Amino acid sequence: MSDGEKISVVIVDDIAETRENIRKLLQFDPDVEVVGIGRTGEEAIRVSHETRPDVVLMDINMPDMDGITATERIRAKLPATQIVILSVQSDSNYMRQAMLAGARDFLTKPPDLDELISAIQRAGEMAHIEKRKAASTLAAVKASGFESSGGMILAPRHRGKIVVVYGPKGGTGSTTITANLAVALHSEEHPVLVVDGRLQFGDLSFFFNEQTKNNLADVAIRADELDYEFIEDVLLEHGETGVKILAAPPRPEQAENVTGDQFGKVIRFLKNMFAYILIDTSSSLDDITLTAIDEADLIAIVTTQDIPSVKNIRLFLDLTTALGYPPQKLFLVMNKMDKRRSVTPERVADIIKSEMAAVLPFDDRLVVPAMDRGVPFLIQNKTHPISKGIFDLAAYIREKIKKLEIEAEESLL
Repeated sequence: MSDGEKISVVIVDDIAETRENIRKLLQFDPDVEVVGIGRTGEEAIRVSHETRPDVVLMDINMPDMDGITATERIRAKLPATQIVILSVQSDSNYMRQAMLAGARDFLTKPPDLDELISAIQRAGEMAHIEKRKAASTLAAVKASGFESSGGMILAPRHRGKIVVVYGPKGGTGSTTITANLAVALHSEEHPVLVVDGRLQFGDLSFFFNEQTKNNLADVAIRADELDYEFIEDVLLEHGETGVKILAAPPRPEQAENVTGDQFGKVIRFLKNMFAYILIDTSSSLDDITLTAIDEADLIAIVTTQDIPSVKNIRLFLDLTTALGYPPQKLFLVMNKMDKRRSVTPERVADIIKSEMAAVLPFDDRLVVPAMDRGVPFLIQNKTHPISKGIFDLAAYIREKIKKLEIEAEESLL
């Protein structure tokens, strides 16, 4: 190990001979220390909680609880601990289930010694990195005066507001708006999280030039057992601005494992951590998008000047009326506005009978190169007309939220 720390390992297998053979293999590596043994899935959970190992070598087939379930339970409570699954079956379906449960690696039994040691070293290095990050986060939390217990933060830091950015027609630029609006709203006192609600083909993290293996699917699977340290480990942080990012899964098929119910629980938990949560949604009204809209304090409906976009917004507003959404939480944003076109922002607002909060001019010379480089254009040029439009939109949202809060307080009197 490059950091000089030993890798603590727990071996879990229901066959005594297999456990002993693996233990003997590992005793020849000076960087590895076996700190516990488990014969069942339940024992794996108990021993892991007692020893808090860097790595668990987990058999997939056990009599009381399978290794995938045990992996999920361990990772929910010990997110820094890495799981390496061992299985006599090399079936790709087993591997997929294991990875979705939070496993770091998957090896076929009996493992080759070099392959086993290499997998442990990779997982151990990741565990040490995650533990250092958790310790740093906890130290920062303690310094801020928030109550904590056993490393878990108990007191909420914020009662955040959820702003959904939704374009009923594709290609309106809602992701670009979400990324730059996050930069405009973010401050040390009012931290911002952006959530990629386009689970199948989301690319919000690329707008910040950030990538990670951890994503929304990792959080959703633990929706009933969330804690602040785990969330901090999963989120990306944009180094230049401090905006946090909850990325979409890297592969489309992983989106199928996230339900609307899980997504709602995650979003409600995140409200305790951030002043603003911006959710970039798909144009299709799938389960995730509808959940985001249900949870939203405000919904920014993005349109362009083309007739199909305006038509889709009209249909969407009819739907929100039928579903009973309060009209005061909805507002329009016109993007890519071209003065040469006859469909003006004023005309659109009049046709749709809704409030136009901001007009963002068309400018491919600033927006497209910034997008290609993964840099929010607001960082590059704060005085450009489109940047001023984003700042105006941020000011509008702050004022709108303040007004909604006052109205809510007055309704209680």
